[in-house]
Amino acid sequence: MWLRQGEERGSQPRPKVSEMPLPQKKRWVSMAKGLVLGALFTSFLLLLYSYAAPPLHAGLASTRTPEGTAPCSPAPGESEAPAPANRSAGGCQPRRDIVFMKTHKTASSTLLNILFRFGQKHGLKFAFPNGRNDFDYPAFFARSLVQDYRPGACFNIICNHMRFHYDEVRGLVPPNATFITVLRDPARLFESSFHYFGSVVPFTWKLSGRDKLAEFLQDPDRYYDPNGYNAHYLRNLLFFDLGYDSGLDPGDPQVQEHILEVERRFHLVLLQEYFDESLVLLKDLLCWELEDVLYFKLNARRASAVPRLSGELYRRATAWNVLDARLYRHFNASFWRKVEAFGRERMAREVAALRRANERMRRICIDGGRAVDAAAIQDSAMQPWQPLGAKSILGYNLKKSIGQRHAQLCRRMLTPEIQYLMDLGVNLWVTKLWKLIRDFLRW
Repeated sequence: MWLRQGEERGSQPRPKVSEMPLPQKKRWVSMAKGLVLGALFTSFLLLLYSYAAPPLHAGLASTRTPEGTAPCSPAPGESEAPAPANRSAGGCQPRRDIVFMKTHKTASSTLLNILFRFGQKHGLKFAFPNGRNDFDYPAFFARSLVQDYRPGACFNIICNHMRFHYDEVRGLVPPNATFITVLRDPARLFESSFHYFGSVVPFTWKLSGRDKLAEFLQDPDRYYDPNGYNAHYLRNLLFFDLGYDSGLDPGDPQVQEHILEVERRFHLVLLQEYFDESLVLLKDLLCWELEDVLYFKLNARRASAVPRLSGELYRRATAWNVLDARLYRHFNASFWRKVEAFGRERMAREVAALRRANERMRRICIDGGRAVDAAAIQDSAMQPWQPLGAKSILGYNLKKSIGQRHAQLCRRMLTPEIQYLMDLGVNLWVTKLWKLIRDFLRW
């Protein structure tokens, strides 16, 4: 009888040892290595970030740039509110000094693109962040965070994400600069923020159900930790972005004082739900041309990733974000007063003209005429930044053959924020490093 290799005559056959199939074993080893490398890279990045970013709850006094009044600052006693566009019988002059307080999840990336294009077209001076695409958010803004900042420096446009600090921003722009921001229905904003940022808010990891948003809203106090990492994304985010305490008691008199302060400081508060009407008011305020406010919707989520809040959940989300709800109600009312002053019929005509012009550009610029999933975007320069662990943000493919007259405008209108910032010469080394890590780990 033939003996198998390694057997001796008369010995009993050895029992077979169950072994993991080789491909499966390699896969587990690869995953383990990936987890170890991911942990090391993440630790390195967090350490790097801790040196680069000021503390989240730093007081306003601690973030003030240590210098005297800058030449751009208003004279003592000057009104906070920006002056309206200078009009005369012969028309008005386009305004070029603009502060856009960029709020989160409010169509602000679309408005940012409009400002980038206008500033680039007219050779204006932007105050850009240094290393990242925001001003060390969620820390308060400080002038020293501006790329290549020097005491006394003056800028035309400030428009990247920040936690607003009026005095610090005021010192960077001329006295007649126009301040604008944009708000959104707080329940809808909360829904969008929960789906976009939820994976980087650790207390949401306790949610085990399929519909984590609904589970959270059933008993938000059970999960919410106001001192938790990134907790600001999930309660009164508008109030927080505007520089106020998002945890104030709704009955505190400061809530109404802050709302009135926003009204004094900002010449126009746009509404995301009425974006076209908002742009018509903005165009009128700034004395711009129709071409200056053309847009394509940027940074939008695909429909399957956007479950709509039901009536009861909508009410719960509004109640959970009650400070933002009060802010929104106030400026929703003031917005329609501005529309009435502008003229309803005139507004309807100008909105129709804007939509016709946008539709014309869509036909000229966009391959297929619509936004597509990230996997279908052919040019990496058109690939938008995605939330961690998902690819839910849509982008566009630029048509291959566009006439010389529109080629540049089409590309600029479709370019996502990060790529546009790089085109404008912004140093984004932290953002680029984070992208390399995410790509390596396939996050």
